Amino acid sequence: MLLDAAGRRALVELSGAGEETLARALPSWGREDSSFTAVEAGVAGGWRVGGAVVGPAAFGCRLCAVRRTGAAVRVVRYAQRWERVCVRHGRWALDADVDQMLEHLDLRGVPEVVAARRRWSGVARRAVRAGVDVGEVFGLAYAVVARWWEGAYGWEREEIWPRRLHRVAGGNAGSDLEWWRVVGRDAVIFPEVVAVADALLDPGMAQRVWADSGGERPRPLPADGEFCRRLGERVGRPWLGPLVAVDHGGPLLAWMGAVIRLRRRPGGRLGPFARFDENLWWVRQEHQPSAMAAGLRSVSRERKTPGSGTNWRARVPAEQRFLIENLLGDAEEQLLQLRGAQSGTTADAAQYLLQGLGRGLELLDQALLRVMVAAVSAGVGMEEVARWARMSVDEAAEVLGSYRDGEDR
Repeated sequence: MLLDAAGRRALVELSGAGEETLARALPSWGREDSSFTAVEAGVAGGWRVGGAVVGPAAFGCRLCAVRRTGAAVRVVRYAQRWERVCVRHGRWALDADVDQMLEHLDLRGVPEVVAARRRWSGVARRAVRAGVDVGEVFGLAYAVVARWWEGAYGWEREEIWPRRLHRVAGGNAGSDLEWWRVVGRDAVIFPEVVAVADALLDPGMAQRVWADSGGERPRPLPADGEFCRRLGERVGRPWLGPLVAVDHGGPLLAWMGAVIRLRRRPGGRLGPFARFDENLWWVRQEHQPSAMAAGLRSVSRERKTPGSGTNWRARVPAEQRFLIENLLGDAEEQLLQLRGAQSGTTADAAQYLLQGLGRGLELLDQALLRVMVAAVSAGVGMEEVARWARMSVDEAAEVLGSYRDGEDR
Protein backbone atom coordinates (compact mmCIF):
# COMPACT_ATOMS: atom_id res chain seq x y z
CA MET A 1 0.00 0.00 0.00
CA LEU A 2 1.43 3.39 -1.02
CA LEU A 3 0.33 6.52 0.81
CA ASP A 4 0.99 10.19 0.17
CA ALA A 5 2.26 12.50 2.94
CA ALA A 6 -1.25 13.18 4.24
CA GLY A 7 -2.00 9.46 4.32
CA ARG A 8 1.18 8.74 6.26
CA ARG A 9 0.30 11.40 8.82
CA ALA A 10 -3.16 9.90 9.22
CA LEU A 11 -1.70 6.43 9.76
CA VAL A 12 0.67 7.76 12.40
CA GLU A 13 -2.26 9.31 14.27
CA LEU A 14 -4.43 6.19 13.98
CA SER A 15 -1.73 3.72 15.00
CA GLY A 16 -0.06 5.76 17.70
CA ALA A 17 3.32 4.63 16.37
CA GLY A 18 6.02 7.06 15.38
CA GLU A 19 7.11 7.64 11.78
CA GLU A 20 10.49 6.00 12.40
CA THR A 21 8.80 2.85 13.71
CA LEU A 22 6.44 2.65 10.74
CA ALA A 23 9.30 3.30 8.31
CA ARG A 24 11.16 0.27 9.71
CA ALA A 25 8.05 -1.92 9.66
CA LEU A 26 6.67 -0.89 6.24
CA PRO A 27 9.16 -1.09 3.33
CA SER A 28 6.90 1.05 1.11
CA TRP A 29 6.85 3.90 3.66
CA GLY A 30 7.88 7.14 1.98
CA ARG A 31 7.33 5.86 -1.55
CA GLU A 32 4.69 7.64 -3.60
CA ASP A 33 3.07 7.27 -7.00
CA SER A 34 2.98 9.93 -9.71
CA SER A 35 -0.81 9.66 -9.78
CA PHE A 36 -0.97 11.10 -6.26
CA THR A 37 -0.17 14.58 -7.56
CA ALA A 38 -3.59 14.75 -9.18
CA VAL A 39 -5.27 14.68 -5.76
CA GLU A 40 -5.84 18.23 -4.57
CA ALA A 41 -7.13 17.50 -1.09
CA GLY A 42 -7.49 14.58 1.31
CA VAL A 43 -5.57 11.35 1.55
CA ALA A 44 -4.29 9.54 -1.54
CA GLY A 45 -3.20 5.93 -1.67
CA GLY A 46 -2.99 2.95 -3.96
CA TRP A 47 -2.34 -0.79 -3.99
CA ARG A 48 0.76 -1.98 -5.79
CA VAL A 49 2.49 -5.34 -6.18
CA GLY A 50 5.10 -5.37 -3.42
CA GLY A 51 7.85 -6.90 -5.52
CA ALA A 52 7.47 -4.18 -8.16
CA VAL A 53 7.79 -1.40 -5.58
CA VAL A 54 10.31 -2.68 -3.06
CA GLY A 55 11.95 -5.76 -4.55
CA PRO A 56 11.69 -9.56 -4.38
CA ALA A 57 10.24 -11.23 -1.28
CA ALA A 58 12.21 -13.92 0.53
CA PHE A 59 11.92 -15.95 3.68
CA GLY A 60 13.70 -14.59 6.72
CA CYS A 61 15.99 -16.65 8.92
CA ARG A 62 13.93 -18.44 11.59
CA LEU A 63 16.95 -18.71 13.90
CA CYS A 64 17.38 -14.94 13.77
CA ALA A 65 13.65 -14.52 14.48
CA VAL A 66 13.95 -16.77 17.55
CA ARG A 67 16.98 -14.83 18.74
CA ARG A 68 15.18 -11.49 18.45
CA THR A 69 11.61 -12.40 19.41
CA GLY A 70 11.78 -15.74 21.21
CA ALA A 71 9.25 -17.23 18.77
CA ALA A 72 10.04 -19.76 16.02
CA VAL A 73 7.78 -18.34 13.32
CA ARG A 74 7.91 -18.08 9.55
CA VAL A 75 9.20 -14.69 8.48
CA VAL A 76 8.86 -13.11 5.05
CA ARG A 77 10.73 -9.96 4.11
CA TYR A 78 11.75 -7.97 1.06
CA ALA A 79 15.34 -8.89 0.24
CA GLN A 80 17.47 -8.27 -2.82
CA ARG A 81 19.60 -11.13 -4.15
CA TRP A 82 22.70 -9.79 -2.42
CA GLU A 83 20.85 -9.76 0.92
CA ARG A 84 19.96 -13.46 1.00
CA VAL A 85 22.85 -14.76 3.12
CA CYS A 86 22.45 -15.02 6.88
CA VAL A 87 26.11 -14.80 7.86
CA ARG A 88 25.43 -15.68 11.50
CA HIS A 89 23.65 -18.97 10.79
CA GLY A 90 25.00 -19.87 7.32
CA ARG A 91 21.70 -19.88 5.45
CA TRP A 92 20.54 -18.71 2.03
CA ALA A 93 16.99 -17.30 2.02
CA LEU A 94 14.85 -18.57 -0.87
CA ASP A 95 12.12 -16.72 -2.75
CA ALA A 96 8.86 -16.63 -0.81
CA ASP A 97 6.56 -16.48 -3.85
CA VAL A 98 7.30 -20.05 -5.00
CA ASP A 99 5.22 -23.18 -4.48
CA GLN A 100 7.87 -25.34 -2.78
CA MET A 101 8.52 -26.32 0.83
CA LEU A 102 12.05 -25.04 1.47
CA GLU A 103 12.63 -21.69 3.17
CA HIS A 104 16.42 -21.72 3.02
CA LEU A 105 19.50 -23.57 1.83
CA ASP A 106 22.20 -24.69 4.27
CA LEU A 107 25.49 -22.97 3.44
CA ARG A 108 27.64 -24.61 6.08
CA GLY A 109 29.20 -26.86 3.45
CA VAL A 110 29.96 -23.94 1.11
CA PRO A 111 31.72 -21.27 3.22
CA GLU A 112 32.76 -19.46 0.03
CA VAL A 113 29.16 -18.25 -0.37
CA VAL A 114 29.20 -16.63 3.08
CA ALA A 115 32.64 -15.17 2.36
CA ALA A 116 31.27 -13.69 -0.88
CA ARG A 117 28.57 -11.90 1.11
CA ARG A 118 31.26 -10.20 3.16
CA ARG A 119 33.17 -9.23 -0.01
CA TRP A 120 30.01 -7.81 -1.55
CA SER A 121 29.96 -4.99 0.99
CA GLY A 122 33.27 -3.71 -0.40
CA VAL A 123 32.05 -4.07 -4.00
CA ALA A 124 28.91 -2.09 -3.15
CA ARG A 125 31.03 0.70 -1.64
CA ARG A 126 33.11 0.83 -4.82
CA ALA A 127 29.95 1.17 -6.88
CA VAL A 128 28.74 4.07 -4.75
CA ARG A 129 32.11 5.82 -5.04
CA ALA A 130 31.93 5.36 -8.82
CA GLY A 131 28.47 6.92 -8.92
CA VAL A 132 26.82 3.70 -10.10
CA ASP A 133 23.61 2.23 -8.72
CA VAL A 134 24.44 -0.85 -6.65
CA GLY A 135 21.39 -2.70 -7.94
CA GLU A 136 22.40 -2.12 -11.56
CA VAL A 137 25.92 -3.45 -10.97
CA PHE A 138 24.62 -6.55 -9.26
CA GLY A 139 21.91 -7.01 -11.87
CA LEU A 140 24.39 -7.06 -14.73
CA ALA A 141 26.82 -9.41 -12.97
CA TYR A 142 23.91 -11.67 -11.99
CA ALA A 143 22.69 -11.80 -15.60
CA VAL A 144 26.21 -12.61 -16.85
CA VAL A 145 26.81 -15.46 -14.41
CA ALA A 146 23.26 -16.86 -14.66
CA ARG A 147 23.84 -17.17 -18.40
CA TRP A 148 27.07 -19.03 -17.73
CA TRP A 149 25.10 -21.33 -15.43
CA GLU A 150 22.75 -22.27 -18.28
CA GLY A 151 25.70 -23.05 -20.55
CA ALA A 152 27.82 -24.85 -17.96
CA TYR A 153 26.53 -28.23 -19.13
CA GLY A 154 29.02 -27.90 -21.99
CA TRP A 155 32.00 -26.98 -19.80
CA GLU A 156 34.01 -30.18 -19.57
CA ARG A 157 36.41 -28.69 -17.03
CA GLU A 158 33.75 -27.27 -14.68
CA GLU A 159 34.01 -28.81 -11.21
CA ILE A 160 33.17 -26.00 -8.78
CA TRP A 161 29.45 -25.56 -9.41
CA PRO A 162 28.48 -29.27 -9.46
CA ARG A 163 30.23 -29.82 -6.13
CA ARG A 164 28.67 -26.70 -4.63
CA LEU A 165 25.18 -27.63 -5.88
CA HIS A 166 25.34 -31.11 -4.35
CA ARG A 167 26.41 -29.63 -1.02
CA VAL A 168 23.53 -27.12 -0.80
CA ALA A 169 21.21 -30.00 -1.78
CA GLY A 170 22.24 -31.85 1.37
CA GLY A 171 25.03 -33.90 -0.15
CA ASN A 172 23.53 -35.22 -3.37
CA ALA A 173 21.00 -33.67 -5.74
CA GLY A 174 20.24 -37.18 -7.01
CA SER A 175 17.41 -37.69 -9.46
CA ASP A 176 16.07 -34.18 -8.78
CA LEU A 177 19.06 -32.51 -10.40
CA GLU A 178 17.02 -30.20 -12.65
CA TRP A 179 14.86 -29.13 -9.70
CA TRP A 180 17.93 -28.38 -7.62
CA ARG A 181 19.54 -26.49 -10.51
CA VAL A 182 16.61 -24.07 -10.36
CA VAL A 183 16.31 -23.84 -6.57
CA GLY A 184 20.03 -23.72 -5.84
CA ARG A 185 21.20 -21.53 -8.72
CA ASP A 186 21.34 -18.15 -6.99
CA ALA A 187 23.20 -19.47 -3.94
CA VAL A 188 25.62 -21.58 -5.99
CA ILE A 189 26.61 -18.78 -8.38
CA PHE A 190 26.73 -16.00 -5.78
CA PRO A 191 30.55 -16.00 -5.31
CA GLU A 192 31.04 -15.66 -9.07
CA VAL A 193 28.43 -12.89 -9.26
CA VAL A 194 30.35 -10.89 -6.66
CA ALA A 195 33.65 -11.51 -8.47
CA VAL A 196 32.19 -10.42 -11.83
CA ALA A 197 30.62 -7.29 -10.31
CA ASP A 198 34.00 -6.40 -8.83
CA ALA A 199 35.66 -6.93 -12.22
CA LEU A 200 33.14 -4.80 -14.12
CA LEU A 201 33.76 -1.89 -11.75
CA ASP A 202 37.53 -2.14 -12.25
CA PRO A 203 38.79 0.58 -14.66
CA GLY A 204 41.71 -1.67 -15.51
CA MET A 205 39.35 -4.32 -16.83
CA ALA A 206 37.56 -1.75 -19.00
CA GLN A 207 40.95 -0.74 -20.37
CA ARG A 208 41.59 -4.37 -21.32
CA VAL A 209 38.34 -4.39 -23.30
CA TRP A 210 39.46 -1.25 -25.15
CA ALA A 211 42.84 -2.80 -25.92
CA ASP A 212 41.24 -6.05 -27.13
CA SER A 213 39.03 -4.06 -29.52
CA GLY A 214 42.07 -2.48 -31.18
CA GLY A 215 41.58 0.93 -29.59
CA GLU A 216 41.57 3.60 -32.27
CA ARG A 217 42.16 0.94 -34.92
CA PRO A 218 38.99 -1.19 -34.61
CA ARG A 219 39.13 -4.95 -34.99
CA PRO A 220 36.81 -7.82 -34.00
CA LEU A 221 37.14 -8.88 -30.39
CA PRO A 222 39.47 -11.91 -30.27
CA ALA A 223 38.60 -15.24 -28.68
CA ASP A 224 41.84 -15.08 -26.67
CA GLY A 225 41.40 -11.49 -25.49
CA GLU A 226 43.11 -10.26 -22.35
CA PHE A 227 39.84 -9.13 -20.72
CA CYS A 228 38.08 -12.50 -20.90
CA ARG A 229 41.26 -14.34 -19.90
CA ARG A 230 41.63 -12.18 -16.81
CA LEU A 231 37.92 -12.45 -15.99
CA GLY A 232 38.17 -16.24 -16.05
CA GLU A 233 41.07 -16.05 -13.62
CA ARG A 234 39.10 -13.77 -11.29
CA VAL A 235 36.29 -16.33 -11.02
CA GLY A 236 38.75 -19.17 -10.40
CA ARG A 237 38.54 -20.69 -13.89
CA PRO A 238 41.63 -19.86 -15.98
CA TRP A 239 40.22 -21.93 -18.87
CA LEU A 240 36.94 -19.99 -19.08
CA GLY A 241 38.10 -16.95 -21.08
CA PRO A 242 37.86 -18.39 -24.61
CA LEU A 243 34.39 -19.82 -23.87
CA VAL A 244 32.82 -16.55 -22.70
CA ALA A 245 34.64 -14.54 -25.36
CA VAL A 246 32.53 -16.13 -28.10
CA ASP A 247 29.21 -15.67 -26.29
CA HIS A 248 28.41 -12.54 -28.28
CA GLY A 249 24.68 -12.73 -27.69
CA GLY A 250 24.97 -12.36 -23.92
CA PRO A 251 25.04 -9.47 -21.44
CA LEU A 252 28.83 -9.60 -20.96
CA LEU A 253 29.58 -8.91 -24.60
CA ALA A 254 26.85 -6.25 -24.61
CA TRP A 255 28.69 -4.54 -21.73
CA MET A 256 31.98 -4.82 -23.59
CA GLY A 257 30.36 -3.29 -26.67
CA ALA A 258 29.06 -0.38 -24.58
CA VAL A 259 32.56 0.19 -23.15
CA ILE A 260 34.00 0.34 -26.67
CA ARG A 261 31.28 2.63 -28.04
CA LEU A 262 31.64 5.07 -25.15
CA ARG A 263 35.41 5.23 -25.70
CA ARG A 264 34.91 5.93 -29.39
CA ARG A 265 32.04 8.36 -28.78
CA PRO A 266 33.03 10.06 -25.53
CA GLY A 267 30.13 12.49 -25.84
CA GLY A 268 27.65 9.74 -24.93
CA ARG A 269 25.91 9.98 -21.59
CA LEU A 270 26.34 7.44 -18.80
CA GLY A 271 23.75 6.23 -16.33
CA PRO A 272 19.96 5.97 -16.59
CA PHE A 273 19.68 8.84 -19.10
CA ALA A 274 22.01 7.21 -21.63
CA ARG A 275 20.72 5.55 -24.75
CA PHE A 276 20.29 1.83 -24.19
CA ASP A 277 23.37 0.98 -26.26
CA GLU A 278 25.44 3.50 -24.27
CA ASN A 279 24.35 2.48 -20.76
CA LEU A 280 27.01 0.17 -19.37
CA TRP A 281 24.68 -1.36 -16.81
CA TRP A 282 21.51 -1.86 -18.83
CA VAL A 283 20.43 -5.51 -19.12
CA ARG A 284 18.12 -6.38 -21.98
CA GLN A 285 14.86 -8.10 -21.14
CA GLU A 286 15.93 -11.29 -22.91
CA HIS A 287 19.09 -11.40 -20.79
CA GLN A 288 17.24 -11.18 -17.45
CA PRO A 289 17.63 -14.43 -15.51
CA SER A 290 14.42 -16.37 -15.02
CA ALA A 291 12.92 -16.29 -11.54
CA MET A 292 12.78 -19.44 -9.45
CA ALA A 293 9.00 -19.65 -9.81
CA ALA A 294 9.24 -19.61 -13.61
CA GLY A 295 12.05 -22.16 -13.59
CA LEU A 296 10.10 -24.60 -11.41
CA ARG A 297 7.03 -24.24 -13.61
CA SER A 298 9.17 -25.13 -16.61
CA VAL A 299 10.60 -28.19 -14.83
CA SER A 300 7.08 -29.28 -13.87
CA ARG A 301 5.75 -28.95 -17.41
CA GLU A 302 8.65 -30.90 -18.89
CA ARG A 303 8.16 -33.71 -16.35
CA LYS A 304 4.48 -34.01 -17.23
CA THR A 305 5.06 -34.15 -21.00
CA PRO A 306 8.49 -35.69 -21.54
CA GLY A 307 9.49 -35.80 -25.19
CA SER A 308 6.08 -34.61 -26.36
CA GLY A 309 7.57 -32.43 -29.09
CA THR A 310 5.45 -29.49 -27.93
CA ASN A 311 8.21 -28.01 -25.80
CA TRP A 312 11.46 -27.00 -27.49
CA ARG A 313 13.40 -27.05 -24.21
CA ALA A 314 12.17 -30.57 -23.47
CA ARG A 315 13.26 -32.03 -26.81
CA VAL A 316 16.39 -30.06 -27.70
CA PRO A 317 19.37 -30.68 -25.38
CA ALA A 318 20.73 -27.72 -23.44
CA GLU A 319 24.06 -27.94 -25.28
CA GLN A 320 22.35 -27.50 -28.67
CA ARG A 321 20.16 -24.65 -27.44
CA PHE A 322 23.18 -22.88 -26.00
CA LEU A 323 25.15 -23.29 -29.24
CA ILE A 324 22.27 -21.91 -31.32
CA GLU A 325 21.88 -18.96 -29.00
CA ASN A 326 25.60 -18.27 -29.15
CA LEU A 327 25.62 -18.32 -32.95
CA LEU A 328 22.70 -15.90 -33.10
CA GLY A 329 24.36 -13.66 -30.56
CA ASP A 330 27.66 -13.79 -32.44
CA ALA A 331 25.91 -12.71 -35.64
CA GLU A 332 24.09 -9.90 -33.86
CA GLU A 333 27.25 -8.56 -32.25
CA GLN A 334 29.16 -8.86 -35.52
CA LEU A 335 26.57 -6.72 -37.29
CA LEU A 336 26.37 -4.23 -34.42
CA GLN A 337 30.10 -3.62 -34.74
CA LEU A 338 29.48 -2.31 -38.26
CA ARG A 339 27.63 0.72 -36.95
CA GLY A 340 29.57 3.85 -37.76
CA ALA A 341 31.97 1.92 -39.97
CA GLN A 342 31.29 4.03 -43.06
CA SER A 343 34.15 6.42 -42.40
CA GLY A 344 37.84 6.64 -43.21
CA THR A 345 39.33 5.76 -46.57
CA THR A 346 37.17 4.01 -49.15
CA ALA A 347 39.32 0.89 -49.13
CA ASP A 348 39.40 0.61 -45.33
CA ALA A 349 35.64 1.15 -44.96
CA ALA A 350 34.79 -1.32 -47.73
CA GLN A 351 37.14 -3.95 -46.32
CA TYR A 352 35.77 -3.62 -42.79
CA LEU A 353 32.13 -3.69 -43.95
CA LEU A 354 32.51 -6.61 -46.33
CA GLN A 355 34.52 -8.72 -43.92
CA GLY A 356 32.02 -8.02 -41.14
CA LEU A 357 29.00 -8.78 -43.31
CA GLY A 358 30.61 -11.97 -44.60
CA ARG A 359 31.32 -13.15 -41.08
CA GLY A 360 27.76 -12.29 -40.01
CA LEU A 361 26.26 -14.29 -42.90
CA GLU A 362 28.51 -17.23 -42.12
CA LEU A 363 27.31 -17.25 -38.50
CA LEU A 364 23.66 -17.03 -39.57
CA ASP A 365 24.15 -19.96 -41.97
CA GLN A 366 25.60 -22.02 -39.12
CA ALA A 367 22.68 -21.08 -36.87
CA LEU A 368 20.17 -22.02 -39.59
CA LEU A 369 21.80 -25.44 -39.98
CA ARG A 370 21.86 -26.10 -36.24
CA VAL A 371 18.17 -25.15 -35.87
CA MET A 372 17.23 -27.44 -38.76
CA VAL A 373 19.13 -30.33 -37.19
CA ALA A 374 17.55 -29.71 -33.79
CA ALA A 375 14.03 -29.47 -35.27
CA VAL A 376 14.32 -32.70 -37.26
CA SER A 377 15.86 -34.52 -34.29
CA ALA A 378 12.93 -33.31 -32.15
CA GLY A 379 10.44 -34.90 -34.51
CA VAL A 380 9.43 -32.02 -36.76
CA GLY A 381 8.69 -33.19 -40.30
CA MET A 382 11.25 -32.59 -43.05
CA GLU A 383 8.62 -30.85 -45.20
CA GLU A 384 7.89 -28.25 -42.50
CA VAL A 385 11.59 -27.70 -41.75
CA ALA A 386 12.37 -27.21 -45.45
CA ARG A 387 9.46 -24.80 -45.95
CA TRP A 388 10.36 -22.68 -42.92
CA ALA A 389 14.02 -22.56 -44.03
CA ARG A 390 12.91 -21.54 -47.54
CA MET A 391 14.42 -24.63 -49.15
CA SER A 392 13.08 -27.49 -51.18
CA VAL A 393 12.79 -30.83 -49.40
CA ASP A 394 15.66 -32.20 -51.48
CA GLU A 395 17.88 -29.22 -50.62
CA ALA A 396 17.11 -29.57 -46.92
CA ALA A 397 17.79 -33.31 -47.00
CA GLU A 398 21.11 -32.72 -48.76
CA VAL A 399 22.17 -30.05 -46.25
CA LEU A 400 21.29 -32.24 -43.27
CA GLY A 401 22.95 -35.25 -44.86
CA SER A 402 26.17 -33.31 -45.36
CA TYR A 403 26.04 -32.17 -41.75
CA ARG A 404 25.61 -35.73 -40.44
CA ASP A 405 28.41 -37.01 -42.69
CA GLY A 406 30.69 -34.35 -41.21
CA GLU A 407 29.70 -35.32 -37.67
CA ASP A 408 30.43 -38.99 -38.34
CA ARG A 409 33.97 -38.38 -39.53
